[in-house]
Amino acid sequence: MNKKKPVTPFGWAIKRRLTELQVDQKTFCEQYGIPPYRLSNLIHGTRKATRFRNQVADILEIPDDLR
Repeated sequence: MNKKKPVTPFGWAIKRRLTELQVDQKTFCEQYGIPPYRLSNLIHGTRKATRFRNQVADILEIPDDLR
């Protein structure tokens, strides 16, 4: 049984943008001081993490309609 939540539209936007920049999640988190588990929370929508959500969206230039 798979207990992992599916990726949210915001999560896909994060993954797409990281791919465009050719940066993996771990490196991105290290560069900007974001805990890897928080990025995972944002990708899967398990927590709001508003502070990190706004930070990630600003850094990756994700449009407001996907935030």
